Amino acid sequence: MAAIRQISSLDVLFLLCCCWLVYKLFHRIRRNTKTVRLNGPQSKSWIFGVGKYVSDQPDSGAVYEKWASEYGPVYEVPAGLGSRKVILTDTKAISHFFSKETTTYVHTPHAKLVIEGIVGRGLLWADGESHKRQRKAVSPAFSNAAIRRLTSVFYDSGYKLKEAWDGILQSSSSDEVIIEVQSWMNRVSLDSIGIAGFGHDFGALRGKESTVAQVFDAFNTLKPSFFAIVGFILGPTLPILAKLPTERRALTMRWTSSVAQMAAELLERVRKENEEGVKTEEKSIIGLLLKAESADSDLRMTQEEVMAQMKVLILAGYETTSISLTWALVELCKKPETQAKLREELLTRFPTSDPSWDQLMGDLPFLDGVVHEVLRLHPPVDQAGRVASEDDVIPLSAPITAGSGEAIDRLPVGKGTLVTVPIACMNHSEAVWGPDAKEFVPERWLDNGKALPSRAQELQGHRHLLTFIDGPRICLGKNFALAEFKAVLSVLIRNYTFEFRDGPRTQVEKARAMLPRPQVVGETACRVPLRVRRVQ
Repeated sequence: MAAIRQISSLDVLFLLCCCWLVYKLFHRIRRNTKTVRLNGPQSKSWIFGVGKYVSDQPDSGAVYEKWASEYGPVYEVPAGLGSRKVILTDTKAISHFFSKETTTYVHTPHAKLVIEGIVGRGLLWADGESHKRQRKAVSPAFSNAAIRRLTSVFYDSGYKLKEAWDGILQSSSSDEVIIEVQSWMNRVSLDSIGIAGFGHDFGALRGKESTVAQVFDAFNTLKPSFFAIVGFILGPTLPILAKLPTERRALTMRWTSSVAQMAAELLERVRKENEEGVKTEEKSIIGLLLKAESADSDLRMTQEEVMAQMKVLILAGYETTSISLTWALVELCKKPETQAKLREELLTRFPTSDPSWDQLMGDLPFLDGVVHEVLRLHPPVDQAGRVASEDDVIPLSAPITAGSGEAIDRLPVGKGTLVTVPIACMNHSEAVWGPDAKEFVPERWLDNGKALPSRAQELQGHRHLLTFIDGPRICLGKNFALAEFKAVLSVLIRNYTFEFRDGPRTQVEKARAMLPRPQVVGETACRVPLRVRRVQ
């Protein structure tokens, strides 16, 4: 009966939201006439537009790529409840869009509510001057010099993982074991961000349980409910849907509470140590946060903002790196010859020692190629959607045909227009990357990527990828993530060989979690079991 009452209350809430929206649409919202109408696909549903259709596809990037080939590099799609959204796949338009992020193109009210609910009003949430101030305050923690000092932490996590796996192999009667690698990549990421960012050892690689890890694991087993899907698709039109009492929202509140408690304890511990004369490294993440909290300058952050930065860093440091490491092992299992080539480079150059930070970044071209090819094919976030906070004119690389049939070489965009850059589409579009765009080809990055197609080189993101976004909101932890990714992967490939448990025909799909994660078809809870052997 309780379940029936809960479903009924959600139904009523949803109905009320829809009624409120209809009122807003027909009585209070003036249609924006300043954005030029564009060509694009027909709506699949008046309620969802094409949102549910795209959400149901295994590869949203392929859908946007197909539409770009049909309607041109800039087109519009029907969004929820009769609204529309502009899609940018033109490289010049995308560069303009990202250059004006946080000012002209900002988070939608729905995105603001979702982000605030997960990590608070920190760097990820902020726009404009607030974003600029917060980013400036914490940027020194992600300088090359700072990351160079942290490389030993990443190696330490890699070798803790090796110690655990060696123990599993030693206790086995065979020279191989089946290991569910994704859960171990989660542990590596959590321990690394804890120690490198905050001087806190979660102990995940030693089997220690933490509420933070438990909540992450719960997200990775949670299947999206109808209301969660409705909220995701209609949220930009109806922000109140972010408040729907779904199981995902309950988990989010649990995550927020657990991280807030942990962050408060860490901050209090460091404050006491500083009072006792044990000075925190001023350019460490937690040191800079404490400095910003007590600053009298224009870089001062409130206690709420300090807590929010910690949440963002734990979330980003955990999710994105563990996902990328898992995808790397998946791709190397698909191509044993590529795995062998990477191992040869690492063992030839570093048979008995670890590469330094400078060597990881510049002296291992095939490792660099593998890492960037993983980031190209499997960006953790597949699109960047924003709303125009003011009227704008977007320049185009070449003229397009508007919905009226007129040729235009720039696109007027009115305030309130939804604009999306489909990151996954741009990262593996054949029009941008060539006929092998969908294939895992690390060799394309050799010679510093000078042989990349000219269209790819027009993209302004890190190494011509949009994985780390671009412009003012380009990922602050990019070098942190790359160093950890390369260090841990180098330890794994030098010491183990990897194969799919069920042979080379194994299929891997994307599963919905906090961020999309790899999952072997037929498995549950984002599991990726691999056959692991020691390198002989």
